[in-house]
Amino acid sequence: MVTKLCHEGKLFASDLQKEIKERFYYVDEDQLGNKRLFFDNAGGSFRLKSSLDSFQKVESIGDCPERVHRNAIYLKDIVKKGEEDIRTILNASNGSIFMSLSASKTIFEITGVIAENVDGNNIVTTMLEHPSAYDACEFYAKKTGKELRIARSNCETGAVDIEEIVKLIDNDTCLLSIIYASNISGAILDIEGIVKKAREVKPDLFIICDAVQHAPHGKIDVDSIGVDAINFAPYKFFGVRGSGVAYVSDRVASLPHHKLIAKPSKEWNLGSPAPAQYASISEIVGYVCWLGEKLAGDGDRKELFDQGMKGIALHERALLFRLLNGSKEIEGLRNMKGVKVLLDYPDLSTRDLIVAIEIEGMDFTEAVKRYEEKNVIVYERVSTSLYSKRIVESLGLKGAIRISPIHCHDIDDIDAFLRITKEIVKGL
Repeated sequence: MVTKLCHEGKLFASDLQKEIKERFYYVDEDQLGNKRLFFDNAGGSFRLKSSLDSFQKVESIGDCPERVHRNAIYLKDIVKKGEEDIRTILNASNGSIFMSLSASKTIFEITGVIAENVDGNNIVTTMLEHPSAYDACEFYAKKTGKELRIARSNCETGAVDIEEIVKLIDNDTCLLSIIYASNISGAILDIEGIVKKAREVKPDLFIICDAVQHAPHGKIDVDSIGVDAINFAPYKFFGVRGSGVAYVSDRVASLPHHKLIAKPSKEWNLGSPAPAQYASISEIVGYVCWLGEKLAGDGDRKELFDQGMKGIALHERALLFRLLNGSKEIEGLRNMKGVKVLLDYPDLSTRDLIVAIEIEGMDFTEAVKRYEEKNVIVYERVSTSLYSKRIVESLGLKGAIRISPIHCHDIDDIDAFLRITKEIVKGL
């Protein structure tokens, strides 16, 4: 299949792009049939049809999976395959996998287990963290009497520099908690580099990574980066709400944690499994593998998944390039009068498909309303929001209009957004 080159990244071929859109609900119009551009995928994501359909089918089965009859065995097999597919997503060959009500719940649980059971007098995190990770660190630092050390953000890149993190780590640090990619700037942190440098200071340092934002956009390799825990949210990865997924290394899995006493020592799941959640995740992996096969041909499930995620990353990079730089027909956000791209820098390979902008002379919330009037959904990240205040202020901002398309979108969608943005600016 021929793909079109685009300076930065590679676009999907038009026939493949059409197939992709058909596999998701409500890409070009909402559930009421209203045509729109949904550019708020950082707050969720388009839903994969097969993921939701599989969830409904399996959830309709009333049998308990912790029995020995035929339907119970069928449900057990779904759970087993789902866990294998979670390991495929994360490339995690060891450790334990567990699910909870939300990704936020998983990171609170992991943070608490490490903070309460690992020696040390300080915890290190960053200003860029999502509240679920940052607040977990603050909560358990106070509970255990440990010092909370916070690495500052880089106001130019929207990331956190390695040296800003590493300089806070010493032999008494019990935990480092870092985000994989920002859900405001789109900046991807150098997790492998951070882990390497941090463990040069303290070789046995426990490290947690929040991958909720990054997981739908690029490959994750736990075996290579060597973190002790990582999480993601299926609802931001084309799946269903109601679960968060986490991996913990063998040494974290062995620490005292909530579990039924009779269960194995490294078991982190509480209660009966939810087969429908696992089934929906397997459909996500299956979809990405389908995409990998379309792009690269044959291979095993892991190889095809990696190729599919590579294709997603390259396509989204091409969309990001178009969004920022435009074309002969329409100027991009970087060149559009009245628009300022925030936290912008040249290397698109270290950015997920998120752009933060401001429109000169217009309040962020008002701008989001103007977009909705033109059937475009974006989101304001402002300092008055409990989810945004610490992060946007750490980046030297009062707020931003966050634009977050996803790989289901194509060049026509990007150009339509640019034309609408120009109309909004002209209307000032």
